[in-house]
Amino acid sequence: MYDMGTRKRALALVAQGRSLNSVSKEMRVSRHAITCWRIRLEPLHQTPPCIRCQETPGIPEDIEAYAYLLGLYLGDGYIISKPRQHYLMVTCTASWPGLIDAAEEAMCRALPGPSITRVQRAGCVDVKSFSRHWPCLFPQHGPGKKHERPIVLAAWQQEIVDDHPWEFVRGLVHSDGCRITNWTTRVVGGERKRYEYPRYFFTNVSDDIRQLFTDTLDRLGVEWTHCTRHGNPYNVSVARKASVALMDAHVGPKY
Repeated sequence: MYDMGTRKRALALVAQGRSLNSVSKEMRVSRHAITCWRIRLEPLHQTPPCIRCQETPGIPEDIEAYAYLLGLYLGDGYIISKPRQHYLMVTCTASWPGLIDAAEEAMCRALPGPSITRVQRAGCVDVKSFSRHWPCLFPQHGPGKKHERPIVLAAWQQEIVDDHPWEFVRGLVHSDGCRITNWTTRVVGGERKRYEYPRYFFTNVSDDIRQLFTDTLDRLGVEWTHCTRHGNPYNVSVARKASVALMDAHVGPKY
């Protein structure tokens, strides 16, 4: 009933650590069929070994992509853990197709091998990658919301951020930030005129994540201020002309 391509695709998903139930549902084939294929067909190559699970742990080969993905994860990403199954998900606004593509590309480069899917929901797209190794690459994973637990980078993660700080900042802004145009008025020659200027905002409830963002901006020479609203210091603003120019050169708006 099923061609060889379908069989190999199902077995590849199982080899990545996916449960039989989830593969059966996604592929629309029975659990029994998948079990039979695992017995009869020649075993397929497994997902490449995780760089963090080795006897001497290393770092992801593509650290530039990882730095960007780390920013996305700390903003709009999370890991769902189930028995024998873990998947990383980054939620993107549907009106930003470039961001959706960038999130998928970063996942592919940071951890080659696992399958990646896009799930369309009302107003957004979930970019999902299935692998039991995602918790190895993001030790910040844990129960509950990120702002309700400490978020501290591991030493190897901090080294990557130090090597690629702009990619880390870009990931954070692309997840929980924005570039907007503010305006005000000035009196020039006795006449009140409208004045517009660009500005970046980063908003996150976690004190630790905001600290990671502002510490990195400090190292890059970007001036920033806290923009407290309703007594909450959740917003970080970059409005100085020279600093906005730096952000434009290395980050830019979402698209």
